[in-house]
Amino acid sequence: MAIKQSRGKKIRVLPGFKLTLGFTVFYLGLIVLIPLAAVFWKTSSLTWPEFWHTVTMPTAMASYRLTFGTSFLAALVNAFFGLIVAWVLVRYEFFGKKIVDALVDLPFALPTAVAGITLATLYSAHGWIGRFFTHPDQFGQIQSIFTSSRLGIFIALTFIGLPFIVRTVQPILEDLDPELEEAASSLGANRWQVFWRVILPMLTPALLTGFALAFARALGEYGSVIFIAGNIPMKTQITPVVIMQELDMYDYGKATAIAVVMLVVSFVLLLGVNVLQWWTNRYNTHNLA
Repeated sequence: MAIKQSRGKKIRVLPGFKLTLGFTVFYLGLIVLIPLAAVFWKTSSLTWPEFWHTVTMPTAMASYRLTFGTSFLAALVNAFFGLIVAWVLVRYEFFGKKIVDALVDLPFALPTAVAGITLATLYSAHGWIGRFFTHPDQFGQIQSIFTSSRLGIFIALTFIGLPFIVRTVQPILEDLDPELEEAASSLGANRWQVFWRVILPMLTPALLTGFALAFARALGEYGSVIFIAGNIPMKTQITPVVIMQELDMYDYGKATAIAVVMLVVSFVLLLGVNVLQWWTNRYNTHNLA
Protein backbone atom coordinates (compact mmCIF):
# COMPACT_ATOMS: atom_id res chain seq x y z
CA MET A 1 0.00 0.00 0.00
CA ALA A 2 1.38 3.38 -0.94
CA ILE A 3 0.35 7.02 -0.39
CA LYS A 4 1.16 9.54 -3.13
CA GLN A 5 2.49 12.95 -2.08
CA SER A 6 2.25 16.15 -4.10
CA ARG A 7 5.77 15.69 -5.49
CA GLY A 8 4.88 12.22 -6.80
CA LYS A 9 6.98 10.43 -4.18
CA LYS A 10 5.42 7.34 -2.63
CA ILE A 11 5.43 6.71 1.10
CA ARG A 12 4.87 3.05 1.82
CA VAL A 13 2.93 2.18 4.96
CA LEU A 14 4.65 -1.21 5.23
CA PRO A 15 8.41 -1.79 4.82
CA GLY A 16 9.86 -2.16 1.34
CA PHE A 17 9.36 -5.11 -1.00
CA LYS A 18 12.73 -6.75 -0.34
CA LEU A 19 12.29 -6.74 3.42
CA THR A 20 8.73 -8.06 3.37
CA LEU A 21 9.60 -10.67 0.73
CA GLY A 22 12.54 -11.84 2.80
CA PHE A 23 10.38 -12.13 5.90
CA THR A 24 7.74 -14.03 3.88
CA VAL A 25 10.28 -16.53 2.53
CA PHE A 26 11.84 -16.95 5.97
CA TYR A 27 8.50 -17.53 7.67
CA LEU A 28 7.24 -19.98 5.03
CA GLY A 29 10.54 -21.83 5.16
CA LEU A 30 10.44 -22.08 8.95
CA ILE A 31 6.78 -23.09 9.23
CA VAL A 32 6.19 -25.05 6.00
CA LEU A 33 9.30 -26.02 4.05
CA ILE A 34 11.56 -27.20 6.87
CA PRO A 35 8.95 -29.61 8.39
CA LEU A 36 8.14 -30.98 4.94
CA ALA A 37 11.83 -31.39 4.16
CA ALA A 38 12.25 -33.25 7.45
CA VAL A 39 9.60 -35.75 6.33
CA PHE A 40 11.47 -36.45 3.09
CA TRP A 41 14.79 -36.61 4.93
CA LYS A 42 13.50 -39.17 7.43
CA THR A 43 12.03 -41.24 4.60
CA SER A 44 15.44 -41.32 2.92
CA SER A 45 16.59 -43.66 5.70
CA LEU A 46 14.69 -46.40 3.85
CA THR A 47 16.05 -48.09 0.76
CA TRP A 48 13.92 -47.95 -2.37
CA PRO A 49 12.67 -51.57 -1.99
CA GLU A 50 11.79 -50.88 1.65
CA PHE A 51 10.02 -47.66 0.71
CA TRP A 52 8.05 -49.32 -2.08
CA HIS A 53 7.11 -52.26 0.12
CA THR A 54 5.89 -49.89 2.85
CA VAL A 55 3.76 -47.62 0.68
CA THR A 56 2.21 -50.50 -1.29
CA MET A 57 1.44 -52.89 1.56
CA PRO A 58 -2.25 -53.96 1.56
CA THR A 59 -3.25 -51.96 4.65
CA ALA A 60 -1.69 -48.80 3.22
CA MET A 61 -3.32 -49.24 -0.19
CA ALA A 62 -6.72 -49.83 1.39
CA SER A 63 -6.29 -46.71 3.52
CA TYR A 64 -5.37 -44.63 0.44
CA ARG A 65 -8.51 -45.70 -1.38
CA LEU A 66 -10.67 -45.00 1.64
CA THR A 67 -9.07 -41.67 2.56
CA PHE A 68 -8.86 -40.12 -0.89
CA GLY A 69 -12.17 -41.53 -2.11
CA THR A 70 -14.18 -40.51 0.95
CA SER A 71 -12.50 -37.09 1.16
CA PHE A 72 -13.23 -36.39 -2.49
CA LEU A 73 -16.85 -37.47 -2.16
CA ALA A 74 -17.35 -35.42 1.02
CA ALA A 75 -15.84 -32.31 -0.61
CA LEU A 76 -18.03 -32.83 -3.67
CA VAL A 77 -21.20 -33.07 -1.60
CA ASN A 78 -20.15 -30.03 0.43
CA ALA A 79 -19.60 -28.06 -2.78
CA PHE A 80 -23.26 -28.61 -3.70
CA PHE A 81 -24.87 -28.07 -0.32
CA GLY A 82 -22.36 -25.39 0.71
CA LEU A 83 -23.39 -23.34 -2.31
CA ILE A 84 -27.03 -23.63 -1.25
CA VAL A 85 -26.23 -22.60 2.33
CA ALA A 86 -24.20 -19.61 1.13
CA TRP A 87 -26.99 -18.62 -1.26
CA VAL A 88 -29.61 -18.68 1.51
CA LEU A 89 -27.41 -16.68 3.89
CA VAL A 90 -26.70 -14.00 1.27
CA ARG A 91 -29.95 -13.70 -0.67
CA TYR A 92 -32.63 -14.11 2.03
CA GLU A 93 -33.56 -12.47 5.31
CA PHE A 94 -35.18 -14.68 7.95
CA PHE A 95 -35.51 -15.05 11.68
CA GLY A 96 -32.41 -16.59 13.24
CA LYS A 97 -30.16 -15.83 10.27
CA LYS A 98 -27.29 -14.74 12.52
CA ILE A 99 -27.54 -17.97 14.48
CA VAL A 100 -27.45 -20.08 11.32
CA ASP A 101 -24.51 -18.04 10.05
CA ALA A 102 -22.64 -18.65 13.31
CA LEU A 103 -23.41 -22.38 13.26
CA VAL A 104 -21.61 -22.69 9.92
CA ASP A 105 -18.35 -21.88 11.71
CA LEU A 106 -18.96 -24.41 14.48
CA PRO A 107 -16.75 -27.12 12.91
CA PHE A 108 -13.93 -24.54 12.91
CA ALA A 109 -14.29 -23.88 16.63
CA LEU A 110 -14.90 -27.44 17.86
CA PRO A 111 -11.84 -29.53 18.73
CA THR A 112 -11.79 -32.51 16.39
CA ALA A 113 -11.95 -34.96 19.30
CA VAL A 114 -15.11 -33.26 20.59
CA ALA A 115 -16.62 -33.44 17.11
CA GLY A 116 -15.74 -37.13 16.88
CA ILE A 117 -17.27 -37.97 20.26
CA THR A 118 -20.39 -35.97 19.38
CA LEU A 119 -20.84 -37.74 16.05
CA ALA A 120 -20.17 -41.15 17.56
CA THR A 121 -22.73 -40.50 20.30
CA LEU A 122 -25.29 -39.23 17.82
CA TYR A 123 -24.89 -42.02 15.27
CA SER A 124 -24.05 -44.95 17.57
CA ALA A 125 -26.40 -47.86 18.12
CA HIS A 126 -27.90 -46.07 21.13
CA GLY A 127 -27.69 -42.54 19.69
CA TRP A 128 -30.54 -40.27 18.74
CA ILE A 129 -30.21 -41.14 15.04
CA GLY A 130 -28.19 -44.35 15.04
CA ARG A 131 -30.76 -46.28 17.08
CA PHE A 132 -33.10 -46.24 14.08
CA PHE A 133 -30.48 -47.71 11.72
CA THR A 134 -29.08 -50.76 13.46
CA HIS A 135 -28.24 -54.32 12.41
CA PRO A 136 -26.60 -57.35 14.07
CA ASP A 137 -22.91 -57.80 13.30
CA GLN A 138 -21.09 -61.10 12.71
CA PHE A 139 -20.95 -61.69 16.47
CA GLY A 140 -24.65 -61.02 17.00
CA GLN A 141 -24.16 -57.62 18.62
CA ILE A 142 -26.28 -54.66 17.59
CA GLN A 143 -24.35 -52.11 15.55
CA SER A 144 -25.34 -48.88 13.86
CA ILE A 145 -24.84 -48.61 10.11
CA PHE A 146 -22.94 -45.37 10.72
CA THR A 147 -20.31 -46.54 13.20
CA SER A 148 -17.40 -48.70 12.03
CA SER A 149 -18.41 -48.02 8.44
CA ARG A 150 -17.43 -45.82 5.53
CA LEU A 151 -20.72 -43.99 5.87
CA GLY A 152 -19.70 -42.74 9.30
CA ILE A 153 -16.35 -41.56 7.95
CA PHE A 154 -18.13 -39.74 5.14
CA ILE A 155 -20.42 -37.96 7.63
CA ALA A 156 -17.45 -36.86 9.76
CA LEU A 157 -15.52 -35.51 6.76
CA THR A 158 -18.62 -33.73 5.48
CA PHE A 159 -19.11 -32.13 8.88
CA ILE A 160 -15.61 -30.65 9.08
CA GLY A 161 -15.50 -29.54 5.42
CA LEU A 162 -18.73 -27.56 5.02
CA PRO A 163 -17.43 -24.19 6.37
CA PHE A 164 -14.67 -24.06 3.76
CA ILE A 165 -17.21 -24.02 0.92
CA VAL A 166 -19.62 -21.59 2.54
CA ARG A 167 -17.02 -19.06 3.64
CA THR A 168 -15.29 -19.13 0.24
CA VAL A 169 -18.44 -18.68 -1.84
CA GLN A 170 -20.28 -16.28 0.45
CA PRO A 171 -18.12 -13.16 -0.21
CA ILE A 172 -18.37 -13.67 -3.98
CA LEU A 173 -22.15 -13.90 -3.77
CA GLU A 174 -22.28 -10.73 -1.68
CA ASP A 175 -20.24 -8.83 -4.28
CA LEU A 176 -22.22 -10.21 -7.24
CA ASP A 177 -23.99 -7.35 -9.02
CA PRO A 178 -27.79 -8.04 -9.18
CA GLU A 179 -27.95 -5.92 -12.33
CA LEU A 180 -26.29 -8.74 -14.27
CA GLU A 181 -29.13 -11.07 -13.35
CA GLU A 182 -31.73 -8.42 -14.15
CA ALA A 183 -30.11 -7.79 -17.53
CA ALA A 184 -30.14 -11.50 -18.35
CA SER A 185 -33.79 -11.77 -17.32
CA SER A 186 -34.72 -8.75 -19.43
CA LEU A 187 -33.13 -10.48 -22.44
CA GLY A 188 -35.45 -13.45 -22.00
CA ALA A 189 -33.36 -15.83 -19.87
CA ASN A 190 -35.25 -17.95 -17.37
CA ARG A 191 -34.09 -18.56 -13.81
CA TRP A 192 -32.13 -21.69 -14.68
CA GLN A 193 -30.35 -19.98 -17.57
CA VAL A 194 -29.49 -16.98 -15.38
CA PHE A 195 -27.98 -19.27 -12.78
CA TRP A 196 -26.18 -21.57 -15.21
CA ARG A 197 -24.79 -18.96 -17.61
CA VAL A 198 -24.40 -15.85 -15.44
CA ILE A 199 -24.05 -16.74 -11.76
CA LEU A 200 -22.34 -20.15 -11.79
CA PRO A 201 -19.41 -19.12 -14.06
CA MET A 202 -18.59 -16.31 -11.63
CA LEU A 203 -18.82 -18.63 -8.64
CA THR A 204 -16.83 -21.49 -10.17
CA PRO A 205 -13.34 -20.26 -9.12
CA ALA A 206 -14.55 -19.77 -5.53
CA LEU A 207 -16.26 -23.17 -5.58
CA LEU A 208 -13.07 -24.84 -6.79
CA THR A 209 -11.08 -23.06 -4.08
CA GLY A 210 -13.53 -24.14 -1.39
CA PHE A 211 -13.55 -27.67 -2.78
CA ALA A 212 -9.74 -27.82 -2.68
CA LEU A 213 -9.67 -26.53 0.91
CA ALA A 214 -12.36 -28.97 2.07
CA PHE A 215 -10.64 -31.85 0.28
CA ALA A 216 -7.24 -31.03 1.78
CA ARG A 217 -8.77 -30.64 5.24
CA ALA A 218 -10.50 -34.02 4.98
CA LEU A 219 -7.31 -35.80 3.89
CA GLY A 220 -5.56 -34.96 7.14
CA GLU A 221 -8.53 -35.37 9.46
CA TYR A 222 -7.96 -37.69 12.41
CA GLY A 223 -9.78 -36.72 15.60
CA SER A 224 -13.37 -36.60 14.34
CA VAL A 225 -12.95 -39.82 12.32
CA ILE A 226 -11.20 -42.13 14.78
CA PHE A 227 -14.19 -42.26 17.15
CA ILE A 228 -16.69 -43.25 14.49
CA ALA A 229 -14.57 -45.24 12.02
CA GLY A 230 -13.90 -48.24 14.24
CA ASN A 231 -10.33 -48.55 12.92
CA ILE A 232 -10.93 -51.87 11.16
CA PRO A 233 -7.91 -52.74 8.94
CA MET A 234 -8.68 -53.01 5.23
CA LYS A 235 -12.16 -51.60 5.82
CA THR A 236 -12.42 -48.41 7.90
CA GLN A 237 -8.79 -47.57 8.61
CA ILE A 238 -7.85 -44.15 7.22
CA THR A 239 -4.29 -43.27 6.28
CA PRO A 240 -3.60 -40.94 9.26
CA VAL A 241 -4.46 -43.86 11.55
CA VAL A 242 -1.99 -46.10 9.72
CA ILE A 243 0.68 -43.42 10.17
CA MET A 244 -0.13 -43.13 13.88
CA GLN A 245 0.16 -46.90 14.31
CA GLU A 246 3.63 -46.86 12.75
CA LEU A 247 4.60 -43.99 15.04
CA ASP A 248 3.31 -45.89 18.07
CA MET A 249 5.65 -48.72 17.10
CA TYR A 250 8.51 -46.18 16.75
CA ASP A 251 8.88 -47.06 13.08
CA TYR A 252 9.41 -43.48 11.93
CA GLY A 253 10.75 -44.48 8.52
CA LYS A 254 7.56 -46.30 7.53
CA ALA A 255 5.37 -43.57 9.02
CA THR A 256 7.11 -40.83 7.06
CA ALA A 257 7.09 -42.96 3.89
CA ILE A 258 3.30 -43.19 3.98
CA ALA A 259 3.14 -39.50 4.87
CA VAL A 260 5.25 -38.67 1.80
CA VAL A 261 2.79 -40.51 -0.43
CA MET A 262 -0.08 -38.54 1.07
CA LEU A 263 1.88 -35.32 0.68
CA VAL A 264 2.83 -35.88 -2.96
CA VAL A 265 -0.61 -37.05 -4.09
CA SER A 266 -2.31 -34.22 -2.20
CA PHE A 267 0.03 -31.68 -3.77
CA VAL A 268 -0.62 -33.01 -7.28
CA LEU A 269 -4.38 -32.99 -6.77
CA LEU A 270 -4.42 -29.49 -5.28
CA LEU A 271 -2.14 -28.27 -8.08
CA GLY A 272 -4.59 -29.68 -10.60
CA VAL A 273 -7.51 -27.96 -8.89
CA ASN A 274 -5.62 -24.65 -8.82
CA VAL A 275 -4.75 -24.93 -12.52
CA LEU A 276 -8.40 -25.66 -13.28
CA GLN A 277 -9.42 -22.68 -11.16
CA TRP A 278 -6.95 -20.44 -13.01
CA TRP A 279 -8.22 -21.63 -16.38
CA THR A 280 -11.86 -21.15 -15.36
CA ASN A 281 -11.19 -17.64 -14.06
CA ARG A 282 -9.36 -16.73 -17.25
CA TYR A 283 -12.13 -18.21 -19.39
CA ASN A 284 -14.83 -16.28 -17.51
CA THR A 285 -12.85 -13.03 -17.70
CA HIS A 286 -12.38 -13.49 -21.45
CA ASN A 287 -16.08 -14.13 -22.00
CA LEU A 288 -17.16 -11.15 -19.86
CA ALA A 289 -14.73 -8.91 -21.76
